[in-house]
Amino acid sequence: MKRSIKILSILFLMSSFGFAQKHQTVQNLPKYDKQKIHFGFALGINSCNFKIDKNVSLYSSDTLYNVDNVKKSGFNLGIVTNLHMGQHFDLRFIPDLCFAQRDLVYTFYENGKPTRTPTTKKIESTFIEFPLLLKFKSNRVGNFRAYAIAGVQYNIDMVSQAKVENKDREYVKLKKKDFGYTVGAGTDFYLEMFKLSLEVRMFNGIPNLLVTDNTVFSNSLNSLRTKMFQFSIFFE
Repeated sequence: MKRSIKILSILFLMSSFGFAQKHQTVQNLPKYDKQKIHFGFALGINSCNFKIDKNVSLYSSDTLYNVDNVKKSGFNLGIVTNLHMGQHFDLRFIPDLCFAQRDLVYTFYENGKPTRTPTTKKIESTFIEFPLLLKFKSNRVGNFRAYAIAGVQYNIDMVSQAKVENKDREYVKLKKKDFGYTVGAGTDFYLEMFKLSLEVRMFNGIPNLLVTDNTVFSNSLNSLRTKMFQFSIFFE
C-alpha cells in the first residue's frame, strides 16, 4: 500500500505538471490566493495499522507462536479551515471523522505445532482527529502548484474498549486518546469554480495505546502505536 501510494503520487505529480505547463494561458481563480482565510471539505481513504513491540519472553512458552499485524482500509470526512500566511505558507486546521480498522492475528501452538487456524482480533476505531498543519507551497504554474505539509495531530477514539469489562469476550483494549506527528505532500488544481487538491499524508502516533489486562492477547505485546496513511481529496 505504501509503495503503491508513492508510485502513484510521483506519476500523478509528473503528469499534472506537464498538463499545467501546457495550459498556462487561462488562469482560473486569479484572486484565490489573496484571501486571508477560506474553508472547504475533504473526503479520503485510509490504511491503518500498528507499530508493534512484541514481548519476546512470552514466545519461549508452548502457548503463543506469533502475532501478526494486518492493515485495513477505512475512510475520512473532514472540514477545512485555511489561514493564508504568505506567498508560500498556509496554516491549516482540518478536524475530521475517521473510520479505521486494524487486525491482530495470533497464532498459537497446537500439539507442539503452530495451529492452522489463528485467532484474529479486530480492532475497530472511530476517531475524531484534530490536525494542525503548516503547508509549504511552490510557486503557482498556470492552474497548478505542488506543496508539502507537516504538523501535529490529536486523536480521540470514540469506540475505545479501554474500560470494557466483559468476561464473555476478550478484547485487545486501547487507550482513548492519541497524538503524534503527520507529514505529507500534495497538488493544488485551480478550477473555474473552486480549488481541487489531492494529498497523501502519513500519521505516526507517539504514545503506547495498549491497555494490559492480564490476557495472552495483551501480555504478548509491550506496546502498540498508531501508523496511518491517508489519501484525501479537498474541495476548497
